[in-house]
Amino acid sequence: MLIWTRRGRMLVLTVFALVVLVVFAAPIATVVAAALAGRWTGPLPAELGFGNFRQALSGEQAASLAVSLQTALLAGAAALLLGTWAALAAHEAPTWWRRTTDAIFHLPVAVPSVAIGLGVLITFNERPLLLGGTKWIVIVAHSVLVLSYAFSAVAAALDRLDPAYRQAAESLGAGPARVLTRITLPLLLPALGAAAGLAIALSMGELGATVMVYPATWKTLPVTIFAATDRGEVFDAAACTTLLVAVTLLALLVLGRLRGRAAVR
Repeated sequence: MLIWTRRGRMLVLTVFALVVLVVFAAPIATVVAAALAGRWTGPLPAELGFGNFRQALSGEQAASLAVSLQTALLAGAAALLLGTWAALAAHEAPTWWRRTTDAIFHLPVAVPSVAIGLGVLITFNERPLLLGGTKWIVIVAHSVLVLSYAFSAVAAALDRLDPAYRQAAESLGAGPARVLTRITLPLLLPALGAAAGLAIALSMGELGATVMVYPATWKTLPVTIFAATDRGEVFDAAACTTLLVAVTLLALLVLGRLRGRAAVR
């Protein structure tokens, strides 16, 4: 915006394109190439095919993909429900209470995910909240990690809502519950869709906290990718990574279409 000459704009766009190519596109392209490779001993992959993908869609890898999807959907739903409730409650609270709530819900972002995983493991490894060794401890850890993003998205949308809609409904005799269900929540649908998409995407790729709490019967795909890479099975790991990216993008596209329809309504 602040560059007026045509040459200056072309230079800035060229530098930006190079940065995107080196930092984002090249690593993703390399992973996809490795996923298609049968071997890679030279500058380019060789024996290209879909054998690695067939392996990734069977056995332990396929089970891990299903586990990641279930975990992301359950954790995203829990985070969306709790985050929306907290944002609605804090929106009507005094300023000091809103700031306190905001700080508490953003705390998981300020600390490493490994610390969150260790905290969840210690907290839920004793009765009466004994979740260790079950899938629920993984879902709880993911919910805690993505909760702040759901809360932030809904809270920001609430701040942008025109209070005239609510005031008009109240002047016509609508009670708090009717205002919430007929006015506030419908207006928040685009923000809720964005929050759900972000929560699911973050949960699908989460590793730091998961390795601290997961049982052998509930291994997510990032954990399987990490284990395969540690064993030197780079091509299998690349195929699983490509599938993880594709499934995550597909889920985001579906949620994006739903969010678009909600915005039109």
